[in-house]
Amino acid sequence: MLTICDPAELRLGLSSSVVTIGNFDGVHLGHQALLGRVVERARATGAMAAVLTFDPHPTQVLAPERAPKLLTPLAEKLRLIEAAGVDLVWVRPFTRELSAMSPAAFVEDALVRSLRASAVVVGPNFRFGHRQAGDVRLLAELGSGCACEIEIVEALRLRGQMISSTRIRELAELGRVHQAGRLLGRPFGVSGAIVAGLGIGRAQTVPTLNLAPLDPRFPRQLPKPGVYVTHTRLAGATHESVTNVGRKPTFGEHELTVESFLLDYRDGRIEADEMEIEFLHRLRDERKFPDAATLKAQIIRDAQRSLTFFRRLRALRESSERTRRSLKGAL
Repeated sequence: MLTICDPAELRLGLSSSVVTIGNFDGVHLGHQALLGRVVERARATGAMAAVLTFDPHPTQVLAPERAPKLLTPLAEKLRLIEAAGVDLVWVRPFTRELSAMSPAAFVEDALVRSLRASAVVVGPNFRFGHRQAGDVRLLAELGSGCACEIEIVEALRLRGQMISSTRIRELAELGRVHQAGRLLGRPFGVSGAIVAGLGIGRAQTVPTLNLAPLDPRFPRQLPKPGVYVTHTRLAGATHESVTNVGRKPTFGEHELTVESFLLDYRDGRIEADEMEIEFLHRLRDERKFPDAATLKAQIIRDAQRSLTFFRRLRALRESSERTRRSLKGAL
C-alpha cells in the first residue's frame, strides 16, 4: 500500500481511483464494509482503491477540549486499512485552513484534481467542507458535475447496536470489552513500549509487564479501570494473561497504569521492547487491599479464573472446528 502526505505525489501516474473519506478511528466493522466496497469497485474498473484520511483528528485541531480518545493511532490505522486491500492512502494533515474549505472547493481539490476519483463510497452520515456544510446529497450533486459516481453504503448495526467509533469508546469506558471487540471485528486492545515499573509486583505480588504511559497529547482509549482476562503479544508470540488497568491503590495513589501478568511466565527474561494487549473479558473492579499478601492471593484467584476462561475458549473453538469439518465432509 502506498501512503502519502504530499498531494503532489498523487498526480504522478494516477489515472483514476475509487475513494472513501473519513477518520476511520478503530477501523471497525462499518469502516471495513466501506473499505471492502471501495476495493471491490476498484478491482472491477481497474482503478486504484484509495482512502483519504486526516491526521490529527479534526476535533484535536478545532476543539481540543472535546477531542475523542483514539481507538487506533495512525500507524495502527494504516496497518488495518492496508489489510483490507486498499492500494493508496492519502494522510492529509488537518489544519484550520482545510476546515475552512467550502464543500465545492474540497471536492474540486481532493477528489477531482488530486485523487481523480471516478467513484466515491461513503456512509449516509458523511459530512464535509466548512462547518460540515456538505452532506451526501450535496456530494452527489457536485459529483455529477465532474463525472464522479457517488455510492452510499448503509450504516451497519450488530445485534441492534449502531456500529460507530463513539459507541465503541462508550463500551470501553463501561468495561464491556467483549462488546467493543464485537463491533470492532477483533478484540479491543492497546499497544506500546514496555517500560520498567516500580518493582512492586516482582517484590511483593507477581511480576508484570508495564505499558508505557500514554501520550497526553494524543490520548488513547483505555477500558474502564479494573482487572481483565487478556492476550498479551510479545515479539510475535501470544501469551494468556491477566491485565490490570488502574492506580495500585493498595500501595498508595499512583498514575494510571496498564500492567500484564503472563500466566505462562517462568521467571525468564523478556526480550521484547513492545507489547500489544487484547482485552477479552472483565473480571472485577480494581480495589484497595489491606496488604500485599491479600492482594497477591486475589491475583492468584484472578489467574485461576482466567485459566478457566481460556480452557473454555479453547474447547469452544475446537468444537466449532469439528462442526465445520463435519459439515464440509457432508457436502
